[in-house]
Amino acid sequence: MTVATAERSTLATRNGAHADGAKPTPVIDVRGITKVYKMGDIEVHALRGVDLQIYPGELVAIMGPSGSGKSTLMNILGCLDQPTSGKYRLDGVDVEKLNDNQLAEIRNKKIGFVFQSFNLLRRTSAIDNVEQPLIYAGVPPRERRERARAALEAVGLGSRLKHHPSELSGGQQQRVAIARALVTNPAIILADEPTGNLDSRAGAEVMCIFQRLNSEQGITVIFVTHDPRIAQHTRRIIRIADGQIVGDEPVEEQLIACHGEPLKY
Repeated sequence: MTVATAERSTLATRNGAHADGAKPTPVIDVRGITKVYKMGDIEVHALRGVDLQIYPGELVAIMGPSGSGKSTLMNILGCLDQPTSGKYRLDGVDVEKLNDNQLAEIRNKKIGFVFQSFNLLRRTSAIDNVEQPLIYAGVPPRERRERARAALEAVGLGSRLKHHPSELSGGQQQRVAIARALVTNPAIILADEPTGNLDSRAGAEVMCIFQRLNSEQGITVIFVTHDPRIAQHTRRIIRIADGQIVGDEPVEEQLIACHGEPLKY
């Protein structure tokens, strides 16, 4: 089974550039985004006029301290929340004009999510966890099972299909979560502190998977992190503080998490 789909082919120009060197259209295009939360009579400005463009095939870190607005920005990029003002175009589509059903379809088919806390169903096997997005997408049972198996094999868990989260290490649980994000063939993966609950070895294994998904399959990967070392595994670091972009620079010496055989999915 291949990750490439007709929809993906319009997006996944590796490393965000065409063969002729021209910049492609941004897959994520944010202009003047603000987010204001009201707590009684108090207004909390989580984002203050953010402008951001991310191109197909990029490997990006959004980095900032706690309270900087990075998680709020990720929720907006993932269509989990709406900005108070500003414009967000996702793959050329104005997100503001989409209804709830259309937003849910985008989250299911175009974006894969990976969270620090894994967000797995505790009493459900690995393969059943990975199948969940396909159930919501209406994929037939036999195809669901085949795609979930292939996704788990791609992250090195082909022998753990029937294991429950309690029977897996933290690193293995996060790999199940990555397989769940991968199984819908997304063009974009958003990862919120994906190594935050892992030891250094498991963290390196997870970063290896993300780097390979990006370099070998052209998936746009966006990390949200406060960890400089994790950010150094990407190719571009966007720094956010007090709800504003304060830095945006390429990574001069990218850390490579692993070497060896490519992912087979």
